[in-house]
Amino acid sequence: MTSILGISAFYHDSAASLVVDGAIVAAAQEERFTRRKHDERFPSNAVRSVLQIGGVALKDVEHVVFYEKPLLKFSRLLDTYLDAAPQGFPTFRRAMPAWLGGKLFQKRIIHDELKRIDPGFVDASRILFCEHHLSHAASAFFPSPFEEAVVLTLDGVGEKATTTVAIGRGSKLDVVRELHFPHSLGLLYAAFCYYLGFKINSGEYKVMGLAPYGVPRFKSLILEKLVDLKDDGSFRLDQSYFDYATGVKMTNARFASLFGQPVRRPDADLLTDFHMDMAASIQAVTDEIVLRLTRSLAREFQIPNLCLAGGVALNCVANGKVLRDGAFKRLWIQPAAGDAGGSLGSALAAWHMKLGGQRVPAARDSMRGSLLGPEFSQDEIERQLTGLKAEFEIMPTDRLVDTTAAALASGKAVGWFQGRMEFGPRALGGRSILADPRSDQMQKTLNLKVKFRESFRPFAPSVLSTKVSEWFELDVDSPYMLLVAPVKESRRREMTAQEAAMFGIDKLNVRRSEIPAVTHVDYSARVQTVHPDTNPLYHALISRFEALTGCPVLVNTSFNVRSEPIVCTPSDAFRCFMGTDLDMLVVGNCVLQKSAQDMTLAVDYRNEFEPD
Repeated sequence: MTSILGISAFYHDSAASLVVDGAIVAAAQEERFTRRKHDERFPSNAVRSVLQIGGVALKDVEHVVFYEKPLLKFSRLLDTYLDAAPQGFPTFRRAMPAWLGGKLFQKRIIHDELKRIDPGFVDASRILFCEHHLSHAASAFFPSPFEEAVVLTLDGVGEKATTTVAIGRGSKLDVVRELHFPHSLGLLYAAFCYYLGFKINSGEYKVMGLAPYGVPRFKSLILEKLVDLKDDGSFRLDQSYFDYATGVKMTNARFASLFGQPVRRPDADLLTDFHMDMAASIQAVTDEIVLRLTRSLAREFQIPNLCLAGGVALNCVANGKVLRDGAFKRLWIQPAAGDAGGSLGSALAAWHMKLGGQRVPAARDSMRGSLLGPEFSQDEIERQLTGLKAEFEIMPTDRLVDTTAAALASGKAVGWFQGRMEFGPRALGGRSILADPRSDQMQKTLNLKVKFRESFRPFAPSVLSTKVSEWFELDVDSPYMLLVAPVKESRRREMTAQEAAMFGIDKLNVRRSEIPAVTHVDYSARVQTVHPDTNPLYHALISRFEALTGCPVLVNTSFNVRSEPIVCTPSDAFRCFMGTDLDMLVVGNCVLQKSAQDMTLAVDYRNEFEPD
């Protein structure tokens, strides 16, 4: 038995993954254990968790693989600062102590951290390093259902690469093209995220969600001044508008002057029509770049399958347009497409590309529904809830499904905690908050009273895989909530002339379809298809909800509040339940009603976590 541990760390979204004889056994992000969003520290808790799930001792692991090469990254930083001298010197001076104090010697750091976990891990030669973009590409191709595929990786930056193209065939994966820093689609999107007053590496979802409220009236200006975009999708960014290469900010005064407004202050300035139009514009530019890239690659390589990874691959709006464009016949996206997924890719790259492990593509994929984290026995669930003084009723599974479906049909918001925790940023029915999509007010209620976040942010529908084409303009699987598709026209409600004339946030309360809680203002939805083989209990719940209501769709959002990592343990779930306006909590076979709880146990969750 050959075990390989993959690790990503020290930038954001640290994670650990375990691959045994080529099979994906476990994967988890460190933030879920530490309760610190996007935790960048060494993933000690995640390492312990995946090893425990796999029943593997660290000292018996064949290789530990880190998801990037620190020396190459250091080389890029030096080149960047020297090219920009003397302007970059202040940033250079701040960065060097961290590198010279330890970052350059990450093999030693990793070895020391692993020895703290298991003193028996003494052989540092077992620690390997994989290039950042190869880790991403491996995470996308090797678990995919394709024997052959083009693999496109788009993110902020790895060591030097920001965009790479690889060709995967069988157990081989070859990077054939690269675009280098500072020309980066991920950093371009992050710059607009910063300009709109959102946090980079977390606020990009907000930009994507805000875009449909606006008009892309700045698209031409962006392409004229900021981005030199070629027909094949390659591009260069005019660095005179940006500060990220050698400074401490994403954009500069020239950027603000171009668009006529200063950087928005996150908690002081309201979102206006201008900000919505900016979001719409950068989303339109992103769509244009990605479509030019994918069309060019399809023409050049004549391979019908495309895999996507890197942080930009989490932009499900662009992904949906790639699918509908049809240049590639089939599309597969790594569910943990960001840096967390690099831990998995680095382990898979070692298995296939270093050890020569053979690969047999699975019919759908080999990610096991991305339900790869820890799970808890019924005894452990009851022990934790009892220790927290929770009041609960234990139900057999059939009654639990009936009770939960009835609660959802009556308009209750339900915390749903079942089985293994999801790997990646999306809740997929393991750690979810669920609700009735037919409700006019559910989107606003969940955002403001449960999630404590901006009212404009949309929610995703979970739909039975066999019913997806009856409700959405989508005829393929979307198990990882990474494709946006239009709501079926027959399910839409035609707006009145007065409603159609509304602009911006005023559109929010207009009923647009039979499932308004998951229908965005442009009639789109971020779809998750639910399959009985990967998540049978969640599938059974939606099926029961359909039997009660005629609707095979549920609202599914992650079980957390704004800025909080998705819940990991039953204790996390109960605390979140008691800190929000959730009506009901279902953990394993335990059902908790809010009305039955001791409300002195409630916590003020609004200020529990730093705003994202």
